[in-house]
Amino acid sequence: MNAQRLLGKVALITGSDSGIGQATALAYAEEGADVVVTFLHDADGAAETAEGVTGAGRRAIVVQVDISDEGQVAALFDRAIEELGTVDILVNNAGVDASGTDVGELSTEVWDTAIRTNVYGPFFCCRRFIQERKQRGGEGKIVNVTSVHEDIPNAGGADYDCSKGAVRNLTRTLALELAPMKINVNNLAPGMVLTPFNQAAIDDPDLLEEQVRSIPFKRAAEPAEIARLAIFLASSESDYCTGSTFTMDGGLAQNIGQGA
Repeated sequence: MNAQRLLGKVALITGSDSGIGQATALAYAEEGADVVVTFLHDADGAAETAEGVTGAGRRAIVVQVDISDEGQVAALFDRAIEELGTVDILVNNAGVDASGTDVGELSTEVWDTAIRTNVYGPFFCCRRFIQERKQRGGEGKIVNVTSVHEDIPNAGGADYDCSKGAVRNLTRTLALELAPMKINVNNLAPGMVLTPFNQAAIDDPDLLEEQVRSIPFKRAAEPAEIARLAIFLASSESDYCTGSTFTMDGGLAQNIGQGA
């Protein structure tokens, strides 16, 4: 890595208690950023992330937040600004996975949980971030962690697929709205990553082998690999990138139409 590409920046990363969010928080700290660590349930994981950030010589604050709650998101930003001065980088990573339920049996409650968490949450965070950056004259980076399923449907995943597709178009709209303020907005779309979302495969080598067969590289990604792309999208090296989706899936998406 280049030395401290994010030196002096403040990054707010939702869902930074494990997986991609934790790996990104630690990578950002190594690059010189202070980090707002957030969690919903895993306080131990958030504490571990914060310890890693401070171990890299950067400041960390830990905030429990339900991003589907507008008031809690407001309080999150208030505390971040009060303690760290501002927020320069927003990574919308927190989310819920597909329910595995076909639409015909999908309850309104499960659907609402996915939409409120995966769509309303990033919306609330982006809106407040934009307001904060506007007060400071613009500039900043938004990284929305979506999925290959922002484009590719998955039976039993309508709640997840639709939510990630919505964020895809939120990103594109924001890219147009925020270009005059020099705020970059991009999607980072992983395929299969060895995170708690895929805990069953992590725990069962046979299941993991079965699931990666459709991936051309025949393996899932490690969270740290995704974090390296997240560094690029938060750094000045990506200043001319906006409104784009950066897919990192070992070639999975290229399988569309194969064998037809």
